[in-house]
Amino acid sequence: MKKIIEIKGMTCGHCQARVEKALNAIEGVTAQVDLKKGRAVVESSGTVDDETLAAAVTQAGYEVTAITEKK
Repeated sequence: MKKIIEIKGMTCGHCQARVEKALNAIEGVTAQVDLKKGRAVVESSGTVDDETLAAAVTQAGYEVTAITEKK
């Protein structure tokens, strides 16, 4: 599974690292955050629901504006 998460509110490398750490803390998830594009690419070996991904980003202090599945 591969998803793209659009994230609002990241302004620096520290923000990027916070979001990446929060997403990578989810079991089975590998995430890479692109600060300039304001999004994260998330890959998972299993199924992770959108609510779990959004909650991790929100708890890190940022807003999710969209989650789309990448094929």
